[in-house]
Amino acid sequence: MVGAFNGWQSQPLQRREGGSGRWSASLPGPRRGDLYKYRIQGADGQWVDKADPYALRCEHPPGTASRIWTLEHDWGDRDWMTSRGERQSHRAPISIYEVHLGSWQRHEDGSFLNYREIAVRLAAHCEALGFTHVELMPVTEHPFYGSWGYQTTGYYAPTARYGTPEDLMALVDSLHQHGIGVVLDWVASHFPADAHALARFDGTELYEHADPRLGFHPQWNSLIFNYGRYEVRDFLISNAVFWLDRYHFDAIRVDAVASMLYLDFAREPGQWLPNAEGGNRNHDAVHFLEDLNRAVYAEFPDVHVMAEESTAWPGVTRPVHDGGLGFGMKWNMGWMNDTLRYMARPTIYRKFHGDDIRFSAVYAFDENFILPLSHDEVVYGKGSLLERQPGDEWQGFAGLRTLYGLMWMHPGKKLLFMGGEFGQWREWHHERTLDWHLWAEPAHAGIARWIADLNAAYRRVPALHRHDFGSGGFAGAPRAADEPTVLAFLRRGDEGEATVLALCNMTPETRHGLRVGLPHAGTWHEILNSDAASYGGSGSGNFGQVEAVAQGLGGLPASAELTLPPLATLVLCDRPVDLSMIPVSCGARDVL
Repeated sequence: MVGAFNGWQSQPLQRREGGSGRWSASLPGPRRGDLYKYRIQGADGQWVDKADPYALRCEHPPGTASRIWTLEHDWGDRDWMTSRGERQSHRAPISIYEVHLGSWQRHEDGSFLNYREIAVRLAAHCEALGFTHVELMPVTEHPFYGSWGYQTTGYYAPTARYGTPEDLMALVDSLHQHGIGVVLDWVASHFPADAHALARFDGTELYEHADPRLGFHPQWNSLIFNYGRYEVRDFLISNAVFWLDRYHFDAIRVDAVASMLYLDFAREPGQWLPNAEGGNRNHDAVHFLEDLNRAVYAEFPDVHVMAEESTAWPGVTRPVHDGGLGFGMKWNMGWMNDTLRYMARPTIYRKFHGDDIRFSAVYAFDENFILPLSHDEVVYGKGSLLERQPGDEWQGFAGLRTLYGLMWMHPGKKLLFMGGEFGQWREWHHERTLDWHLWAEPAHAGIARWIADLNAAYRRVPALHRHDFGSGGFAGAPRAADEPTVLAFLRRGDEGEATVLALCNMTPETRHGLRVGLPHAGTWHEILNSDAASYGGSGSGNFGQVEAVAQGLGGLPASAELTLPPLATLVLCDRPVDLSMIPVSCGARDVL
C-alpha cells in the first residue's frame, strides 16, 4: 500500500487467515483525506498502482488516487423516507427530470457548481415545474468527463468534480425535503480499461473475462464484468445496496441491460461465444440481475430498480418468482423510437404512418413502462426535440407541445431530459450549459408552462396515473369520422373518480365538428389545451367545456361534438379540475 502518509513508499499488506482473500496492514499516520493506492505485483511479475475499488472518495480528476474517507451527514429527510413507499408506488404519479450535473448549470466563469449549489437551484426548478423525481446521470467517479459518467472507475465514490460525498448527500437530502425523489443512473454493464482501475486488477482478468469475445464491448471499447463469479456479483449488488442505504437514493436505473442479456449484443458473427445451449442469452448476467433485484427489494421494498432495456425480452418487470427478471419498471424504448420517428415526419405524410403512433397501445401494459425522452435522443447529430419538429417555427413549437401532451396522457410514468422542459433549440453537449436565456422568449416560456400544467394534471387527476401499468384504466375513444391523424382515448381512475378524454391532432388543420364517443352525457371540462394562447398557441378551443348528449357512438352511450385545435393536445374531464398555473417564473433561471 502506498500513499501520502508514507511518502508513496510501499507498505506490505498481509493475507488474513481463513482463505477470505482479504489483506490488511497496520499503518501509522494516515489521516482523513490522505491519498492512497494499492501497489500490486501481478501474476506476470509487473507492479502497478491501483485505486481502491471500495474507496468512498477519489482524487479530483485527472488524478486517479483514492482518499481515506468516512461518511458523515446529519439527514433531515425523515418525512420523505417514511412516506416514500406511498409517494412512488406503481399507482402514484412519477414524472422524472433527467439531469447531467456538469452541464445543467455552471458558474459564470464556466466552472462546475458544487452539489450543494445545484441542490438549491434544482429543487426550485423541479418544484416550479411539478416533477416528482430527479434522475442523475452517473455520479460515480469517472476519469473521462466526456463519458457522462458511464465509464465508471470509482464504484463507491461520487465524482469529486462537484464536491465531497457529504455534498452529494446534502443534494439528495435537500431534494427529499422538497418532496422530490432521486434516481441514480447505475452502470453494471461495462467498465473502462484504465490501468488504475478494475481492469486486470491483480495482473489477471479478475473482474472481467479473459476471452474478449465474452469480456470486451466493441461498441463502447470497454470491458464486461464476469457475472459468473460470485465475488463480482457480490461487488456489484453490494454497491447498489450501498447507494440506496448510505445516500438515500430512491431508485437505481440500470444502464444498458440489453447489452448484459445478449452475448451477441453489438457484435458481428465470430465476435461472440454462444452459451452452452448454443444460444445468445447470457445466463450468468440473467442470474446476476435476478439476484440484484431480489436483494434490493428485500432490503428496500419502497425503492425501484429501473431497467434501460431495448428489446422484447419477456418479463423484465415480472417478479423473479414468476419467471421474470424482477425489475420494478422498464424504459419503453419502442414507444420512444416509434413516436419520435412519427413526429419527425412532415405532417402531410403522417396519415400514412398511423401504426407508428398507435402501436404502443398494443403492448402498453406488457411491462411496467416509463416513457423516456432521455439524453440519448438529443445527442450525436440527432438534434434537439424542438429542432426535429417539421414545418415553420410556429408548427415546431406546436408539435413539441403536442408530443409532450401525448406523452403525459399516454399510460406509463414519464421521463424528460433537461432542456426539453423549455424547448432547448441546440442539441445537448456536456461541455456547455443549457440555454437558460431562452426562458425570456414567449414561445419557450410557453413550453415550460405547458410542462408545468401537464405535471399538475398528471399529479392531481388520479385517472392519469392510477393505472399507468394496468389496461383497466385505458380505452380508445370512438370518432364519427375516420381521422387517421387524430388520436382519441379515455383514461379512468378507480370507481367514483374522474374520467379523462385525451385527443391529439397531428396536423396543423383544425378539426371542427369532431364527434367523439363518451361514457356518459353531461358537461366535460376542457382542463388542458396546448393551443391556448398562454402556451404560444392560436387560442382555438371549446370555450372551456363541451356538452355530451345521450347519442351513442362506437358502443359508448354518449358523444360530444367539439373543436380540436391545430397541432394540439386537448384534454377534457367529466368534472372540474383545479389546475391553477404553477408560476414558472420561480424556475431555475431565476436562481442563477
